[in-house]
Amino acid sequence: MSKKKVLIVTQEMNPYTALSEMSDITLKLAQNIHDNGMEIRILMPRFGTINERRHRLHEVVRLSGMNIIVDDDDFPLIIKVASLQETRMQVYFLDNEDFFSRKSVFSDDMGEPFEDNADRMVFFCKGVIETVKKFGWSPDIVHCHGWMTSLIPLYLKTAYKADPLFQNSKVVYSIYADAIEKMVTDNFLAKATINNLTASDLDSYQNGSGVMLHHGAIAYADGLIKGSDRLSDTVLQALNKMDKPVLDYQEEDLAGASIEFYQSLLTQEVSE
Repeated sequence: MSKKKVLIVTQEMNPYTALSEMSDITLKLAQNIHDNGMEIRILMPRFGTINERRHRLHEVVRLSGMNIIVDDDDFPLIIKVASLQETRMQVYFLDNEDFFSRKSVFSDDMGEPFEDNADRMVFFCKGVIETVKKFGWSPDIVHCHGWMTSLIPLYLKTAYKADPLFQNSKVVYSIYADAIEKMVTDNFLAKATINNLTASDLDSYQNGSGVMLHHGAIAYADGLIKGSDRLSDTVLQALNKMDKPVLDYQEEDLAGASIEFYQSLLTQEVSE
């Protein structure tokens, strides 16, 4: 597996954004992937809380300049990069002034989720895929972390399923115990429908009474990882209904177990 390519997409990672256990898990995972000799790309949002000077972010002009359509509006995508000094890995940041310049991540000073969180998520998820296309880099594993990445399994298995770069990619989704119920509004479905998708393609992301982001990602991913020790009963029920590989939470070495999980998914593909 030494030459396999792994794409890590996350809404947070130390030392740039540290809101939960996800930030440490993704950093350790990236280090393990690198240490195991695999190729790795890491993509995350460039939230306004990230100190660009301290972390030495700079724009990648050859990757910037695309426009991402969200709800019929065009938004410029700026790509920035920084290096994790300990491992010499590069981390790519997706930026846009409208979505990521504010000095908080998902909620305002009163604790109320931003009204445009759905737009921000669609911009980020579609931007990730378009950036990888610009890399010209075909990942064997696409590992998504956090609710903000939950549309990527859908997009890769529907709107982008015919793209040669992603045809053989295995999509892994890590589920965390983050409070996401109020992060997006009821107009989420209309905003998330891109390209030739229809509202019915997003049925898995709703339960009749509201948006269920984890459930949608569970429906479209090839493999699921429990990133938190305790998950909600509804999430556990959704996992139990799916006949898909699931990696239970690993208290001691979730990063190492995740790499073994990749191997099992890729081996399964060969045997099929």
